[in-house]
Amino acid sequence: MEYGYSILMGCFSAAILIYAGLMALTKDYKILPLRSRQSVKPKDPKRYMAQLAKVIALVALSPALSALAGLWNAVAAGIVLIVSMVLFIWLGTKIMKGVE
Repeated sequence: MEYGYSILMGCFSAAILIYAGLMALTKDYKILPLRSRQSVKPKDPKRYMAQLAKVIALVALSPALSALAGLWNAVAAGIVLIVSMVLFIWLGTKIMKGVE
């Protein structure tokens, strides 16, 4: 289990990327969890879902990068996960800024 962290993070990243792909393909607003649908009522749900799929795919890169760093060092993997997650969420807010 030397590479357990990397395998787990790789699987987690793949699952998030699959979800983002489904969001991009279907553009169905009902694929979101109920709690999210109640708090956000977009004017154009298809455009909102396309942009949100981009953000979800971007954020899914964070555990993937962490998995790659985990092959080298566990402490570096944790640092990469935190720093990249903050950076990608910040970039995601910039992507979602014009969507309503």
